Amino acid sequence: MAFLQKLSKASSLASASLIRHLSNVPENTVYGGPKPQTPNQRVTLNQLRQKYNKGEPITMVTAYDYPSAVHLDTAGIDICLVGDSASMVVHGHDTTLPITLDEMLVHCRAVARGAKRPLLVGDLPFGTYETSTSQAVDTAVRILKEGGMDAIKLEGGSPSRITAAKAIVEAGIAVIGHVGLTPQAISVLGGFRPQGKNVASAVKVVETAMALQEAGCFSVVLECVPAPVAAAATSALQIPTIGIGAGPFCSGQVLVYHDLLGMLQHPHHAKVTPKFCKQFARVGDIINKALLEYKEEVTNGSFPGPSHTPYRMNPKDVNGFSKELQRLGLDDAASAANEAAIEPEKMNMVNTGSN
Repeated sequence: MAFLQKLSKASSLASASLIRHLSNVPENTVYGGPKPQTPNQRVTLNQLRQKYNKGEPITMVTAYDYPSAVHLDTAGIDICLVGDSASMVVHGHDTTLPITLDEMLVHCRAVARGAKRPLLVGDLPFGTYETSTSQAVDTAVRILKEGGMDAIKLEGGSPSRITAAKAIVEAGIAVIGHVGLTPQAISVLGGFRPQGKNVASAVKVVETAMALQEAGCFSVVLECVPAPVAAAATSALQIPTIGIGAGPFCSGQVLVYHDLLGMLQHPHHAKVTPKFCKQFARVGDIINKALLEYKEEVTNGSFPGPSHTPYRMNPKDVNGFSKELQRLGLDDAASAANEAAIEPEKMNMVNTGSN
């Protein structure tokens, strides 16, 4: 009985270790709520609200896999967006439309394993929330339950999208809205075109952002709109605006991970990299250089050298191995093994100048 009790306790502890406490859980509940936040714990909606109230800019960056998520975590980014832009910068499509919910969930799970501090937000991909509010809520629930996200983002401000946002919020899920250029709507926008450049369009951006606020969104992304429009929307709203190609007058900024790092230097990425994006590095050039050097060293035989051939057999085992190969009739293999055992030592002698 004592053994079974210990086993049950161990099983309970193992299960508890797999539970990730979502950051939009109220901090004061009848159950005590999460412990007070520290810099090593996940960013909450309350913390974002505090930054917004103090006028402190909010930082958001997209991430699509474990390594990029770890980098965002290390840098102390406030919000990590698992964007449907993965369709373009990871999967190589020309638009965001082809990516599926199942593909997005794979990206979400990978990011959730790597980013322990930022608020995690998953995009609802095209075709997974437009049919009905039930579809929208079901998709949002999957993003949280299966993807490990804290919140979701959806695009557009049509009445049906606003209704969907409201239904998702009422289901207990935090939502970021998205207005201006909405890449999922390029079919009706006529391509990746900036919005708000005339009076009617500018007013529509502001009104749509306000409607999303009314629906319960905790923030709104403003994409590719003139700075005066972004400034007006930011002033009109009582929730943070996150700009992307919208100038400096938003509550925060978001950029695509690969874009800001200058990671992909090739024709496809050049045509999908927006002109508003500043490249804070040219990581792609460094990657290309490293790959070319790797190819050259493999081709000329200098890699792997002794320092990258770390595993050794002692002479007795080499001799025994060689004899066993000969017994099996593999004389050439035995000679190859003997030569391979001698070669690293010869190379070491050459490199150290020994006789």
